[in-house]
Amino acid sequence: MITAPEYRHVPTGTLAVLAQRLNTVSASPSTWYRLVRTYGWRRPRIRINPAKPTIGLRTAGPNEMWHVDTTVIRLIDGTRAYLHAVIDNFSRPILAWRVADTFAPGNTVAVLLEASRGATRATNAPVVLADAGVENVNAQVDALIEAGVLRRLLAFTELKFSNSMIEAWWRSLKHQWLFLHSLDRVATIRRLVAFYVHEYNSVLPHSAFRGQTPDEMYSATGDAVPADLTSRMAAARRARVEANRSASCKTCPTLTAAA
Repeated sequence: MITAPEYRHVPTGTLAVLAQRLNTVSASPSTWYRLVRTYGWRRPRIRINPAKPTIGLRTAGPNEMWHVDTTVIRLIDGTRAYLHAVIDNFSRPILAWRVADTFAPGNTVAVLLEASRGATRATNAPVVLADAGVENVNAQVDALIEAGVLRRLLAFTELKFSNSMIEAWWRSLKHQWLFLHSLDRVATIRRLVAFYVHEYNSVLPHSAFRGQTPDEMYSATGDAVPADLTSRMAAARRARVEANRSASCKTCPTLTAAA
């Protein structure tokens, strides 16, 4: 009965009582659970889920699509700070960010306007991918849309993709930097976020760009970096081979002679 497909919708404890009512098996639910563990019986419950996209949204150039989101950061005294940020889909730098001690839709408008002031390379207004939260769907953001400054798409509502690109950056920011410090004040969070954004944008090479930083991808100034790194690796490999071939062991003959 545990492995029978016709009972796969029945929980194990309920199945024990049902078996008693059917006069099939008279045993307590604890006995059923013990036998399931002992014999490794598996319920026939293979879930059939909709296919998920394996490759996220990809654009051909900077400022074609942005991702905007808000995350909550809890301070050590239990209060909260709210971090708003905008990331470019193609080159992935943080274009604008803001830390606030209150949750206000105006902060989303502020970071979008700040990001739009630097959007000089795209011919069309950037498409902003956001979730359907109140910080992204409100009269102030709607005014930006109506003015033609931006276009907006809602994740999982107007398209099947999620807003995972900026959510992945939240995880990196928090677990690789913020949570390593004592978050005692909103000012502390601002200072830490400012440092990490600069490091992420301008210093740390991104794994998707073969050694280029997000800023270099955004401004198209790092085209020579992948070839340079490849040539350096080849030179280092040749140097290691030559060093290994020319190495000689002076210890072993000395030990042999002493013995």
